[in-house]
Amino acid sequence: MSIEEKMGQIVGYMPDKGSIEKLEKDYPQGAGEVVMLFAGELENKESVVDKVTRIQEKIMELSEHHIPAIFHLETLAGALLPEATSFPPGIGQASTWNPALQKELASIISKQARAVGVSHAFAPVLDIGRDPRFGRLGETYGEDPALAAAMGTAYVLGLQNDGNLNEGVLACAKHFVGYHMTQGGIHAAATPIPPRMLREVYSKPFQAAITLANMKSIMNTYSSIDGEPVVGSKRYLTEFLREEMGFVGMVVSDYTSISELYTRHMVSETRTDAGELSLKAGMDVELPSKDCYNDELMQRIQDGKVSMEILDQAVRRILIAKFELGLFENPYPMSSDAVERIYGDPKNKETSLEAARQSIVLLKNNGVLPLQKSAKKKIAVIGHHAASTRSLFGGYSYTSLFDAMLNVGNTMAGVDFEKISNLSAGEFGVAKNHFTYPGSFVTVESAKTEELVRKHYPTSNNLLEQIILDCPNAEVTYAYGYAYAGDDTSKHDEALAVAAEADVVILTLGGKHGWGMFCTTGEGIDTTNIGLPECQESFIRKLAALKKPTVAVHFDGRPISSEMADQHIDAIVEAWNPGQYGAKAVTDILFGDYNPAGRLPVSVAYNAGQVPLFYNHDHGSSYHVGTLNEYTSYLDCPREPRYYFGHGLSYTSFRYANLTVSKESYEPTEQVIVTVDVTNTGERFGEEVVQFYIRDKYASVVRPVQELAGFVRVPLKPNETRTVQFLMDPSQFAFLDANMMWKIEAGEIEVMVGASSHDIREKGAFRICSDLFIDGRTRGFFADAIIHSFEYVERE
Repeated sequence: MSIEEKMGQIVGYMPDKGSIEKLEKDYPQGAGEVVMLFAGELENKESVVDKVTRIQEKIMELSEHHIPAIFHLETLAGALLPEATSFPPGIGQASTWNPALQKELASIISKQARAVGVSHAFAPVLDIGRDPRFGRLGETYGEDPALAAAMGTAYVLGLQNDGNLNEGVLACAKHFVGYHMTQGGIHAAATPIPPRMLREVYSKPFQAAITLANMKSIMNTYSSIDGEPVVGSKRYLTEFLREEMGFVGMVVSDYTSISELYTRHMVSETRTDAGELSLKAGMDVELPSKDCYNDELMQRIQDGKVSMEILDQAVRRILIAKFELGLFENPYPMSSDAVERIYGDPKNKETSLEAARQSIVLLKNNGVLPLQKSAKKKIAVIGHHAASTRSLFGGYSYTSLFDAMLNVGNTMAGVDFEKISNLSAGEFGVAKNHFTYPGSFVTVESAKTEELVRKHYPTSNNLLEQIILDCPNAEVTYAYGYAYAGDDTSKHDEALAVAAEADVVILTLGGKHGWGMFCTTGEGIDTTNIGLPECQESFIRKLAALKKPTVAVHFDGRPISSEMADQHIDAIVEAWNPGQYGAKAVTDILFGDYNPAGRLPVSVAYNAGQVPLFYNHDHGSSYHVGTLNEYTSYLDCPREPRYYFGHGLSYTSFRYANLTVSKESYEPTEQVIVTVDVTNTGERFGEEVVQFYIRDKYASVVRPVQELAGFVRVPLKPNETRTVQFLMDPSQFAFLDANMMWKIEAGEIEVMVGASSHDIREKGAFRICSDLFIDGRTRGFFADAIIHSFEYVERE
């Protein structure tokens, strides 16, 4: 290969709306990757197939060896493609606590992407999310590395088709490493993570996906660690990721992150210097387009100032990926018949609806739920989200592209004054052609956003429509009440009047998860207030005076944290952003057609002053600090969470009994087996998420007070008992000792099984007899779980 063709392989190409002729001018030897954001501007999957085909033909024509490009796409909540199936984002997926379902939905995403010519999927997000101020919390699997490892590994296996990449796509895990643990909870800020925590916690999901699923691609964090921006760090991209962790795949840059070595981190004096630093560090592909991997860098390589072997190394990895994907044999989208068959598979809807149902967490219920939909009652539905289909979708969903396309610089023509009142221009420094929600930076979205969502998801009802459809005997009334941001109370009285006439009130609460100034959470949308907006908090306070049975449904990319909701609302449903069939999933739970079993993948703080707050903190820390101080709380707030990690309610009840550990002591090479019986003691079918935790009682370095070791969803009929068996390699208990060596250490391990990290029902213990140093790359990451045959217990 010529050096020109090699340089073409290590850069991305981002097509614009128009002609692809500029490709020939700017990319004379083709491109290694193609950005698929243009799909958001296309009408249907057929137009995507057509454009992908034309671009691929042109790239292969330009390449001397006719090398095809890899087309990449965001796939967090489904492929960002017209007609593709939508799912909950990462935090909703994590709330299912169901890796098998996770693999199934990833397989659907993979098939739909590959059908139209996409072969590189930007997901899963394996960041550990412990800071609700950080706008991208909703993309993660939450705060626990074992949960993220299990869910992420399943997702990678689904995307990569269990390793058969000819019919799968490359999974690209984000954002290596520690991206969500930034100073101040600010996107792309520095990441102050100590080396031990970096490896034991933040790298664990990445290591699991590498070891267990042979993950083929990784994307860097925007952040720096201990003074080194990861995108240009040989320490992190080569010595840590490749040599220590054993990764052999392709590393691609998060968009513009290489140029930020020059523009933001100030460690490179020119863009070319930034490109040289990043290429030497082990960054294979610059995305989204050629900037720092430029002609000047090519000249440096030709002149011998940069080793040709460094370039060859990156090109070799890229070509290996293309061979494994089968692109040299079949670089184009599938036939129209195959595309139709894949997109028309009934399993797509079934899996999306099931993922939405399983993701929903019942946080609180004083008995008001489930509601009786057959009753002839008056139901008041209140809030912005109830009448918005867009509210069902989160950040990095296909609908978030509509926001980005339509809502930059909205005008008076884009404002729905029937719903929004008292808007003002120029508040809080926003440009005068924007109109913000009063008391907020947040820009009012274009009404066309909702139109586009309805156009692309014609079978997707909003929550109000679904309630009316499911409750034909009820009198359902709606009031807007309040927005998803700001402090405007001008619509409160109208909504209170509607509530006063109702038998039950359903409030929709939360913010908006997506991209840009029209959202309250998302990429680069960080906050110091993790609660509800004032317009919602004050409405709940006013509604409480009516003493009506009240249910709240919360839509957002971060969990609900509200004093007013805790005090005054009878039932709280955490719906996250459940996707295109989310309204049906919510009403199935509200009216008892589905028994909720979602569980929180995060600890919920009372306020941002507690952050970071997570259950698996160290002994002698956080709400287990254990000092002799007279104060056992903050002066103004508990130290404990508002809701604990793993929490979630059901419409039935469960009893745990007969926990047994197969032996009292184990050698560090013996399998540990823990069993427990779980019984449904209620009147209806339900699923219990059985959670297995361990505690290293005494160790040579400070260890967590509690660690999730395994989990499983157990379906149980009324009166049914099933035995759950957890099987673990003792290497799962290994940690980095004082010399930073992975060590299984002799000592007592406590085991705890229950319904949440706080609701422990059964306990036991065993002892590890001797020390053993191990290879951390092949250690255990989470326990296997087996659900054994059941027996019926007759009621007396």
